[in-house]
Amino acid sequence: MQSTGSKPKKAKEGNPSLRYVARQPILSGEQKVFGYELLFRDGIEQYFRATDADAASRSTLDTSILMGVDILCDGRLAFINCTRDVLLKDYITLLPPTQAVVEILESVPADDLVIAACQRMRAAGYLVALDDFEVDDPREPLIPAADIIKVDLRATSIEQSAALIKRWGTPKRHLLAEKVETREEFVAAKNVGFTYFQGYFFRKPELLQAREIPANRIGYLRLLQAITRAEPDPREIEDAIKGEASLVYRLLRYLNSPVFGFTREIKSVRHAIAMLGEREVCRWIRLAVTLVAAQNKPTDLVLSALVRGRFCELLSPKIKHEGSDLFLVGLLSLMDTILDVPMGLVLEGISVDKETKAVLLGQDSPLSPFYDLMLAQEAADWEKLGKLSAQLHIQEAFVAECRWEAMEWARQMTSSM
Repeated sequence: MQSTGSKPKKAKEGNPSLRYVARQPILSGEQKVFGYELLFRDGIEQYFRATDADAASRSTLDTSILMGVDILCDGRLAFINCTRDVLLKDYITLLPPTQAVVEILESVPADDLVIAACQRMRAAGYLVALDDFEVDDPREPLIPAADIIKVDLRATSIEQSAALIKRWGTPKRHLLAEKVETREEFVAAKNVGFTYFQGYFFRKPELLQAREIPANRIGYLRLLQAITRAEPDPREIEDAIKGEASLVYRLLRYLNSPVFGFTREIKSVRHAIAMLGEREVCRWIRLAVTLVAAQNKPTDLVLSALVRGRFCELLSPKIKHEGSDLFLVGLLSLMDTILDVPMGLVLEGISVDKETKAVLLGQDSPLSPFYDLMLAQEAADWEKLGKLSAQLHIQEAFVAECRWEAMEWARQMTSSM
């Protein structure tokens, strides 16, 4: 397991065997991560279109096996798009039923062979989901074999959705709302009876009109403020850590883990800072603050913040960023949602350079192309990713590998802290 004190492993540029991956979270009504729909493409120039559905589906499976579903989905279920060909050939059984959901695309006809295949998948222990289900959908014969029915809110009204839920929903068959983009849509979908929800709506802060940061979270910003000064004061850092009991516990538990193998037990914050060193303790605080501040938040939100920070850090040697700390750029990009306050209030309490502040506030900044590249990679906007990579003179293969390494690293960090 890699510790925050370990020397970062450099991502290799231009790996021809690299795969491109993004994931879309699927949440429960309590905003807990239930699973992820995986989105892939095979190479820099190979974009899957409608005519390439079989190739895309096979690639998804191959990449899932190659990269590891447990890493890609953090132990949650992986929704794998299946065409008729992939379904009938039982390719999905290359993944265990405890990890994969068979998601039947809207283009798959409900013929006898498909119905039999769905029944076979359920008998083997797989969950079966119907993608983009509509009113009077021709795939109605597949419903008895379905565990989850996905409904696109952009193509189906709330009233129509309510009718679908009333007709097809049972205690064992749940409906999932897709393309939920706002808090209001989430609430409306939940109220009519949807069980699961897909989209990035939860990354927007609920308290958009907030004027004060909750008192129990001010300490987190003070910690970030202390470590982002031009010359951090060790005593100020020590006092700030001591003011947060959960951070003291995490720090001591972290340093006393077998990862470090210290012969003497670390019993004080001052001793911990001395053992880690100023640079690494500042790095640790960034991670710990994110985890602690995000208590009761969706797991994917915490992981995404860490992935963004590490991803930006891995790309930093290729980016002109003057004095900007790119790890901090990535980490802070979700801090408004983690703290439930607007980004402007977050940045009022933290000393960051003007380029970082501008890009986090959505203003023009020299870091904007880099920041947009981070978002494009995360959202699987491959066309935009290609253009931004070319603009920044970075190979797409290197960008994809940095993303993969960041995901693996973030998972290790959350399991060790």
